[in-house]
Amino acid sequence: MYFKYLLNAILRFPFLPLLYVQGKQIRKRVPNLPEASGDKDSYIPKKQTARKQHILFLGESTMAGVGVRTHEEGFAGSFAKEIGKLLAKNIHWKVYAKSGATATYVTKKIVPKIKESKTDFIVVALGANDAFRLNTPWQWKKDVRELIEVLKAKFPSTNILFCNMPPIKDFPAFTPLIKKIVGNHIEFLGIEVKNIARLEERVFYFDEHITLENWSTKFKIPSNKEAFFSDGIHPSKLTYQIWAKDLATKSIETKIF
Repeated sequence: MYFKYLLNAILRFPFLPLLYVQGKQIRKRVPNLPEASGDKDSYIPKKQTARKQHILFLGESTMAGVGVRTHEEGFAGSFAKEIGKLLAKNIHWKVYAKSGATATYVTKKIVPKIKESKTDFIVVALGANDAFRLNTPWQWKKDVRELIEVLKAKFPSTNILFCNMPPIKDFPAFTPLIKKIVGNHIEFLGIEVKNIARLEERVFYFDEHITLENWSTKFKIPSNKEAFFSDGIHPSKLTYQIWAKDLATKSIETKIF
């Protein structure tokens, strides 16, 4: 895998100046959306039951709800609602996330802010910012392992789920060159997470590749780019809900929750 990565790195090297220029142009053109507002700490009440589950959500802009108004409309609220429905339990959930966060940022800046002493489940969404920075797979592997180690020290018996890698090749706001280079790069990062999850106890990763085509077919919705990406990069309300439902269902079916 590393040989293939190094070959890709050599081939993309001549294009890095153009990649940099195109990236700056996209940053000027794409709106700078805020993180989701509203309560980051919420209950999904299920009447006639006292059973309760606690979920923590960690990560980058997608977990911070960029692209929707509130966290209830974003991934965290949608995932918690779906899990509560599937398990018939009350769900207490909390978001610890920051737009622009990398794996090492979450470890050093976000995890220390977690106030909870216990939780039943942790969901992590990372990869996009490490890919945009072209962090090497071996550095990414080191950073992800460090994050897992810190989380396990804090929550020894808790299952940790890493979300799918972002579908960068489908982002409408990106140029073909960025889609190709960064899109290929994030696939290497996804392979590393898959390998880590295979070896680490209580760490899980569903490596299904997200595309507009397979989501449109799977959930019987039109392949409308505006319906999927709020700014050409971040998920829309519809995408968050589909993504959350998909992962929540898989979590229950594979009995990791």
